[in-house]
Amino acid sequence: MTTSTPQATAATWKDVPTRTVPGHGVRFAYRELGTENPGPPVVFLIHLAAVLDNWDPRVVDGFAKKHRVITFDNRGVGASSGTPSASIEEMARDAIAFIKAMGLGQVDLFGFSMGGMVAQAMVQMEPQLVRKMIITGTGPAGGEGISQVARVTYFDMLRGWLTFQDPKQFLFFTRTPSGIRAGKEFLQRLKERSGDRDKAITLAALQAQLKALRRWGEQEPADLSKIHHPVLVANGDSDRMVPSKNTHDLAQRLPNSELVIYPDSGHGAVFQFHADFVPRALEFLARRVSSSPG
Repeated sequence: MTTSTPQATAATWKDVPTRTVPGHGVRFAYRELGTENPGPPVVFLIHLAAVLDNWDPRVVDGFAKKHRVITFDNRGVGASSGTPSASIEEMARDAIAFIKAMGLGQVDLFGFSMGGMVAQAMVQMEPQLVRKMIITGTGPAGGEGISQVARVTYFDMLRGWLTFQDPKQFLFFTRTPSGIRAGKEFLQRLKERSGDRDKAITLAALQAQLKALRRWGEQEPADLSKIHHPVLVANGDSDRMVPSKNTHDLAQRLPNSELVIYPDSGHGAVFQFHADFVPRALEFLARRVSSSPG
């Protein structure tokens, strides 16, 4: 791992170096790659139990063909220092601190699962910091079934242990032939990076994140009608972790949103359908914003 000033690089996800930057009393581990363009960079916000190596290389490299892409480990997760956050709001404040430590005035956000919840909190805290959001496999505060994510997660971790499979095969993908095949392909892609791998998440960090998700699921719903930023909302039609009903709910409650639902797919639909999702996301990001959100 190296410490460096922020700069975009022509590297691919397989070989881009891991760097660190200080901010909010933490040394954040991050990776940065892609193409500079006139628009803001895209900051990726990661899912439950994930570290940098859990991003799908096809999605990262796909975004990086048109944008500067920045991914980072949450506080106390992977190679980032500090104590793991136990609320979505704390994670949002950390993400804002990371963005400011990188010297960025405005960003686009791509939040998957828990990361989509962090994105919602961020845009409510500092709306001027965000231009557009892409949130997938996620749900609003108080959303149906979100407080039960821990139960689903532990159940599928057990299923994975009993069948000698990665739990993500059950958590992210359907048990249909196409879902099983997509899961296996996704898990193979996660192994493409062989060097400078991130540290695995600790049990303490996982438990803190599960507590954060339970709190998010038990909260009173927020007034999302105040969020006027353009938002692309996507998921599969059979999400077990964050029930797909939440995706429809978000699209209805966010006044400037558009919805994409992929068939025969679950929580990891955007990875299963990366060949459709990436061009769709790039087209969404390329559209001009009529006025500054927030």
